[in-house]
Amino acid sequence: MEKPQYGKLEHFTLVGGIGEGSTFLNAFDAALMSAQVGHYNLVRVSSILPPKAIQTDKVGLPPGSILPIAYGYIYSAEKGQRITAAVSIGIPEDPNSIGVIMEYSGDLDENDAREFVINMAREAMEKRGIKIKEILYKVVSTKVNEQKACVFAGVALW
Repeated sequence: MEKPQYGKLEHFTLVGGIGEGSTFLNAFDAALMSAQVGHYNLVRVSSILPPKAIQTDKVGLPPGSILPIAYGYIYSAEKGQRITAAVSIGIPEDPNSIGVIMEYSGDLDENDAREFVINMAREAMEKRGIKIKEILYKVVSTKVNEQKACVFAGVALW
């Protein structure tokens, strides 16, 4: 078997942020900074948590590093609009099994978005026949004000 390109992914953390800016890209960048992943080169990945991954409070890589991350985000300029991003992780009972990450972005309120991503993770784990130890989640929501706004939620892996 070949060595993985990014090495073994052994750690994860849930992140979330809200940003505003004069452009959508500046709002997205501000949301990344708020989520404390704005100094990394993000590589979007799909939805699998590696076996035996350990949860930490923050990313443990030097700035400028490549950071694999599963995420959801949404931005808007419509004043008063609710925007929400959320992620969840189905954590397996057996640490040798994979977990599943689910993402959401849209206009649900925080409670509905939380239930939505929890239910997606539960269904994905059940379809794989993996017993669930717990489901972790992160939800970020805001109402758009004067500037363009962005919300971001992710699961960083390294």
